Amino acid sequence: MTSPHDMGVAELGRALDARALSSRELTQHLLARVDTRSSLGAFLHVDAEAALAAAAEADARRAAGEAGALLGVPLAHKDIFVTADAPTTAGSQMLAGYRSPFDATVVARLKAAGTVSLGKLNCDEFAMGSANENSAFGPVRNPWDPARVPGGSSGGSAAAVAARLVPAATGTDTGGSIRQPASFTGTTGIKPTYGVCSRYGMIAFASSLDQAGPIARSAEDCALLLSAMSGFDERDATSAQRPPQDFHAQMLAARPGASAARPLEGLRIGLPREFFPAGLAADVAGIVRAALAELETLGATLVDVSLPRTELSIPVYYIIAPAEASSNLSRFDGVKFGHRAAQYADLLDMYKRTRAEGFGPEVKRRIMIGTYVLSHGYYDAYYLQAQKLRRMIADDFQAAFAGCDLIAGPVAPSVAWKLGEQGDDPVKAYLADIFTLPASLAGLPGMSLPAGFGEHGMPVGLQLIGNYFAEGALLHAAHAFQQATDWHQRSPQ
Repeated sequence: MTSPHDMGVAELGRALDARALSSRELTQHLLARVDTRSSLGAFLHVDAEAALAAAAEADARRAAGEAGALLGVPLAHKDIFVTADAPTTAGSQMLAGYRSPFDATVVARLKAAGTVSLGKLNCDEFAMGSANENSAFGPVRNPWDPARVPGGSSGGSAAAVAARLVPAATGTDTGGSIRQPASFTGTTGIKPTYGVCSRYGMIAFASSLDQAGPIARSAEDCALLLSAMSGFDERDATSAQRPPQDFHAQMLAARPGASAARPLEGLRIGLPREFFPAGLAADVAGIVRAALAELETLGATLVDVSLPRTELSIPVYYIIAPAEASSNLSRFDGVKFGHRAAQYADLLDMYKRTRAEGFGPEVKRRIMIGTYVLSHGYYDAYYLQAQKLRRMIADDFQAAFAGCDLIAGPVAPSVAWKLGEQGDDPVKAYLADIFTLPASLAGLPGMSLPAGFGEHGMPVGLQLIGNYFAEGALLHAAHAFQQATDWHQRSPQ
């Protein structure tokens, strides 16, 4: 039998169904791998005792006749989701040692489906970053090259899956924080339509942009996880009021007129000219073009489209997201929970010292930017104009979808860079988000799937973007691509 750590979610579910192994055996095996690979910095907290107890419970449920694709399958959660049985830090000293009295909805739903949590995964502080170097607890390293970043902010999730420490992990995507680390680590990740997954219990960065999603080995694995994670939640005012979706069934549904050899027959894939600029790295461009040719072989038709405000997505995002962050993070003041300065003269001094000590440089930078653009005299000039442009960016997508079913292009302009390479130039790091930000601003679903290897042997992802609630179409196209290629099955030495 294939080594358990090389098996994905779907494959593990089938093995558990067949009693080829138990959840307890699988959990013990993965815990041992986590223990020997701590140098990656992927995990912030591991609770072996709780994981083994959950695995034993899953085995008992199976023995009693219960079935389920996720029952007994181990995973881990990005440390942005609150958990009652483990600390939640959001990668910040501000929340060091904090324990929530409840589970986030996403965590609770995956737990109800029978998954076994091994622990919590490292991330950029309050999910602010594109390299996972902003965590207060140290950076995460890319399993393909430990001298390089895994992407962010869900870098711990992507690195853990790529290193075969867990078959899947939860992540969040505000401006590309699932798709970009998935691209950098050769994993598959999907950000669903805004509102598909509940934000209840997900520590807020930018409330109108944050969305949960899975990172796993394959589109099939992502479909199984997303089916369990998603659905309406009355505790989240932004939750989409839609019935539960079986994304796995939607992924497997055949297109009209399609055949086994051409499963994407009739699918129109739009190629925005703005996603292939002169500054796109040659290795990334070549790999993405080759992946698009493979999609053509599978029956898809490539059409040219335009997203003319792509470049504006960077200034728009870096006005709106910090503005929302400055509001959301005002609650961390040392009064009710989290870090509090040890010495202070009065209440105001306590606020100042607590926030100065608890927040890292990038979080402080974004809070100050956000406070500035919301201040009197600047709100109309910056924040209001950014919101108008956001609507125009969303309208550009709708104009493009009039001539295509999905949109494709690169996830990032280059492969993963070296640790510390962009530490002194935050704007350069912001520019790396140019291809993921537009879909986030529009609230559209998008995903990254492994498409090959570029410079220095580093993974490159292909980005697919769908219209609202088109997760099934995205997963179907990604699954067809992965049935014809093996990039998603490659693992670091």
